[in-house]
Amino acid sequence: MLKVGVIGAGHMGRTHAEVFRHIEDVKFMGVADISEKAGRALAEQHQAKYVPTLDDLLNLGVEVVYITTPNATHLEAALQALRAGVHVFSEKPIATSLPDATRLLDAARAAQGLYQLGHCRRFSPVYKRVKDILSQGAFVPLAAHLKMNSGEMLNPPWAGDPVLTGGVLYENTMHYLDLVRWLFGEVKRVLAVTRQSVYHMADSFSMLFEFYSGVHCTIASCAHASWIYPFEAIELYGKHSAIVTEELERVRYAPDLSQPITEWHFSQVPFIEKWGYLEEDRLFFQAIQEGGKPVVSALDGYRAVQIADACYRSKGEWVTITL
Repeated sequence: MLKVGVIGAGHMGRTHAEVFRHIEDVKFMGVADISEKAGRALAEQHQAKYVPTLDDLLNLGVEVVYITTPNATHLEAALQALRAGVHVFSEKPIATSLPDATRLLDAARAAQGLYQLGHCRRFSPVYKRVKDILSQGAFVPLAAHLKMNSGEMLNPPWAGDPVLTGGVLYENTMHYLDLVRWLFGEVKRVLAVTRQSVYHMADSFSMLFEFYSGVHCTIASCAHASWIYPFEAIELYGKHSAIVTEELERVRYAPDLSQPITEWHFSQVPFIEKWGYLEEDRLFFQAIQEGGKPVVSALDGYRAVQIADACYRSKGEWVTITL
């Protein structure tokens, strides 16, 4: 029975706590949060204990720590937990700067415990279906367009503070910076144009990527787009063929000019499965119990931050990604 603690009683802390109910041999021991009200509410809901700090959480004897706090706090919490010898699951991003991502990468490589990052889109049925189509080999991606929008940066209240988030690219867009590597391989170079319009930070991005695989793609990301459907989508283009997704709800596949278009719908899939949370957590615990490797590594997290950093530095010029 793995003893698990969570630091951060917000949306993602509550989400993972719910996932634990669906996984055998996991005991949710406690939750730490600076808000006693939020922490106690989550702890009481799951028959766990509330404590105010990560030190207190580690003193409960937990073997696994889930980090679900604001982005800029991930680094120090992860370093402390890894030094304590426990396994760490951190929500994205790994860190909010490239130097800090390097620190965490080095610490994770040297640590006794496993470190896994929460790039959940890899485990969503929608994107797994896209990956399956690519792995079959008949569809060869040549180009792609992706969009990842946020309706606002108002909820939670810290979402609009770049000191806590790292900036818009470290929020939901970070998932797509990971996803394009997962689908197309390593990024060779990026060119990005940004604009500050509504918030006190760059809040809209147009990004062009070239991959070593030969694929090129664009990603558009806007932080003030409303939540009009679909707020996230990808379109992959092959030889007279295409794959199109709509949020985490639907995949459409046109294999050529003559065959019927195939559709897969996931609207009735339960939330924790549709968003990939159940599978990423299950695989993390499985890796711990079987002595395996994390399915999303610290290096994966580092690469995503490396891409975000290059996009911020681009200012309309090509920036090469050093592997």
